[in-house]
Amino acid sequence: MKIGVNTFLTDEGIAGPALGRALEERGFESLFLAEHSHIPASRKTPYPAGGELPRHYYYRTLDPFVAFGAIAAATDRLILGTGVTLLIQRDIIHTAKEVAGLDLLSGGRVVFGVGVGWNREEMADHGTDPRTRGALLDEQLAALQAIWTEETAEFHGRFIDFDPIYAWPKPVQRPHPPIFIGGGAAARDRATRLGVGWIPNGVDTPAAVTEQLAEFRTTGLPIMITPAPADLAVLDAYAEAGTQRVTLRLDTAPEADTLRALDELATLAERYAE
Repeated sequence: MKIGVNTFLTDEGIAGPALGRALEERGFESLFLAEHSHIPASRKTPYPAGGELPRHYYYRTLDPFVAFGAIAAATDRLILGTGVTLLIQRDIIHTAKEVAGLDLLSGGRVVFGVGVGWNREEMADHGTDPRTRGALLDEQLAALQAIWTEETAEFHGRFIDFDPIYAWPKPVQRPHPPIFIGGGAAARDRATRLGVGWIPNGVDTPAAVTEQLAEFRTTGLPIMITPAPADLAVLDAYAEAGTQRVTLRLDTAPEADTLRALDELATLAERYAE
């Protein structure tokens, strides 16, 4: 089982290249970045974790693909993953080019995690109807794969519609970077139906791990947990269940604080290193 970290990269915390180098030096396999294009000032959608939305990172998150461009140049082997891209808020042709370009420049190190999001006001600002975001995501993923794998791609659906196009670069990974769907039961069912990976949030006990993964394990599709608790018993349970990767939560903080936190988490990366 591979160990990475998941964080919000901001203009107030550690810089992306410094974080990438620190992760490689400490034996972490991957870095997964969260995405929010903006936070609407008038907030109606409740924060899923409860309480107030944390301002110091939700409000200041960097674009993951801009950040990963700098991180890719500063690292050699770190896997660069989105945890998750809010694809339903994005133009699909631009996103296809961004992901493929990052995969090319990084030498095939991209993992593409996507989700439907939770902030309805944020979606609405992008012209996305929250009621149909799942169906939109299905079409977007099909269109992405067409753009990545076909010399002249076209797509005609309810939400996505374009005539034959040329779009390069193509990803280095074949047929394309691994796709994972982030979320709960609905995401699990979508991942199963589409034949891609699933990214649920971590649970707190070994028994809960068994229950969480029981149904999806039978599909043989990859599972990634983000974030997982830094608890050996739980991590061992995920490893025994065949989980491909877990990421540990890394709080957004200045460089010195971040490096101390990574030093504490690095023993876990070492334990599960292959």
